[in-house]
Amino acid sequence: MPKKIKFAIIGCGRIAQRHAEHINKYGVLKAVCDIEVDKAQELGRKYDAMVYQSIENLLLNEKDIDVVSICTPNGLHAEHSIKALNAGNHVLCEKPMAIKVHDCGEMIKAAERNNKRLFIVKQNRFNPPVVAVKKAIDEGVFGTIYSIQLSCFWNRNPDYYKNSWKGTKELDGGTLFTQFSHFVDLIYWMIGDVKYVYSITENFGHKKIIEFEDTGVIALKFYSGALGTINYTVNSYSRNMEGSLTVFGEKGTVKIGGQYLNELEYQNIENFKFKDLPAGNPVYNYGQYQGSMSNHNLVYENIIDVLTNGGTISTNSFEGLKTVEIIEKIYSSVK
Repeated sequence: MPKKIKFAIIGCGRIAQRHAEHINKYGVLKAVCDIEVDKAQELGRKYDAMVYQSIENLLLNEKDIDVVSICTPNGLHAEHSIKALNAGNHVLCEKPMAIKVHDCGEMIKAAERNNKRLFIVKQNRFNPPVVAVKKAIDEGVFGTIYSIQLSCFWNRNPDYYKNSWKGTKELDGGTLFTQFSHFVDLIYWMIGDVKYVYSITENFGHKKIIEFEDTGVIALKFYSGALGTINYTVNSYSRNMEGSLTVFGEKGTVKIGGQYLNELEYQNIENFKFKDLPAGNPVYNYGQYQGSMSNHNLVYENIIDVLTNGGTISTNSFEGLKTVEIIEKIYSSVK
């Protein structure tokens, strides 16, 4: 029987609970860390893991850790990932990889320098309709891709941001980073790199609550020649409304919709039909709001496959960097 991979978690907030659940299923959680020690103690008790208040102490004392899962605020991802990589651990970093392209580059250099894997969480890539459409695009089913339209209409009320790092420029970075980086990743994954963008953003409903926009309208031109749009907001009244992706190609049109890119809503494709797609996982329910699809189990399955069977990494660090680069382009082009 192969040995169980040993994990540590840095940052014991809400998303860490999901990570711990899947680590417990696929490996063993050896240590947890949070500057708010009560959060770390609660998680540590649940999984019989060692508890630390400092990442330095954890890395110094836990020499047999294989993978460190970074679940801290966005603005700390780079610092914490680099420390873990330099200590000789593989790293799984929550989305977004970082909030600056330069920091992503430093993370990649640290992984290369230490000959360690740097995994990035992009769980929406595993949604069944997304998997099917990506495969069809790669196989040329749609012919030339003309355009892609992304709609992200969610609700984030004031309580979501209360007494939190969320909503701050320094640790959150912007609505595209925290709420919709998964969706931006899918545009890059399916269509390719973005040549230039035009952006308009505004804060309508969250003045004095967040330090950046709550709504954006984006036009994109891809290196492939395709055009794209992103329309996003966290002002959908009282609840999440939609997360959808529509692809217009030479030989067909398809729309992945639902609230979380979890339903195939429309298809009209020359001599082709998507059939019998498997059901996806449910969404994350945090009580007052819902998050993305709960595909972290597939993220951890991929880690185990890569580290024990020589499998192919599902989201590599370069792709994580490209998502951050596109978001940085969007924000730097705001009119």
